[in-house]
Amino acid sequence: MTGSATVLLVRHGSTTETGARLTGRRPGIGLDERGRGQATRLAQRLAPLQLNAVVSSPLQRCRETAEAIRAAQPAESGVENVRTDPELIECDYGDWTGKLLVDLVDEPAWHTVQHHASAARFPGGEGLAEVAHRATRAVRDHIERLLDTHQHPVLLVCSHGDVIKAVLADALGMHLDLFQRIQADPCSLSAIRYTSGRPFVLRLNDCGETLVGLVPRGEYPRIDDTDAVVGGGGGGEAENPRV
Repeated sequence: MTGSATVLLVRHGSTTETGARLTGRRPGIGLDERGRGQATRLAQRLAPLQLNAVVSSPLQRCRETAEAIRAAQPAESGVENVRTDPELIECDYGDWTGKLLVDLVDEPAWHTVQHHASAARFPGGEGLAEVAHRATRAVRDHIERLLDTHQHPVLLVCSHGDVIKAVLADALGMHLDLFQRIQADPCSLSAIRYTSGRPFVLRLNDCGETLVGLVPRGEYPRIDDTDAVVGGGGGGEAENPRV
């Protein structure tokens, strides 16, 4: 790699299911009112930056978030559209897709997902090691393409909680089994600078000028507070309705 690249990792904004149900890859689920507000506020924060590319998971909730960010960019940025990349799609949760998170704690695979992610494979779905491999490779491929025409490009990637956590774990040099120690709230911003020597994590789960989420609210009565919420959870300001 010649030069360096800054990658901004954005999780999509909230939907009616975020933090309550494991949405997975089900189509047609877009941002709710709170999620649209989150996306608008983040877009305003990022507007002073000149992005060189905006890439998104193909799922609607990510595309809507990414489009809000792209639309707030100044005309001179040159980012005319949001590119979608299937390699950045949500994990295929298989038989867990669509289930309430509070019901999944009884599943035999829950402990493996929490403590041995590298060995975790969702019943009828994808393994977390596969998610990590495809996502980190996709991010690096986008960087290489941008470096062909820019010396220090800024790439925005809009994806999903577990996908973002896997990319951050790779940048931190963490074993995937530890990736549940990372939090990625709805519409949070994380940032990595990739160089020829090593990546540097610049920002992690930044949700703006707010203290929301710093104190547990007990939204998950059946989930141990030492466990991560599969899929990323609803963030500190979520109402987490039992849909």
